[in-house]
Amino acid sequence: MLQPKKTKFRRQQKGRMKGMAGRGNQLAFGSFGIKSLESKWITGRQIEAARIAVTRYMQRQGQVWVRIFPDKPITKKPAEVRMGKGKGNPEGFVAPITPGRILFEIEGVSYEVAKEALRLAAQKLPVTTKFVARIDYDYNQNS
Repeated sequence: MLQPKKTKFRRQQKGRMKGMAGRGNQLAFGSFGIKSLESKWITGRQIEAARIAVTRYMQRQGQVWVRIFPDKPITKKPAEVRMGKGKGNPEGFVAPITPGRILFEIEGVSYEVAKEALRLAAQKLPVTTKFVARIDYDYNQNS
């Protein structure tokens, strides 16, 4: 499961996710990717499930890049605990996602394989996504 090796503080405030992604909104490594269309928190487990779905479908061909990392600690209080008495203990880590953020990129497979692999990945994620291809990608070539 993805999580940071070390954090400066154990707990963090919730924060707000407003506006579009200012960075991480262009394809940087691969020819194909999936782009988020809404704001949500994505957990480390969800990212890992999507990554496994992509690599399984691609049958170890090509290369996969995960462009998000869960570095925000999320706390949770135990069940049936009264209000107050401080903040709960850290339960896991999430990656806050805003619209326009590239989540996964792949390279080295055909358009059809890429589209299906990323569709399977998108099913594992809590956000609506859009398949994107590099602007200069040649749809006629067979790779």
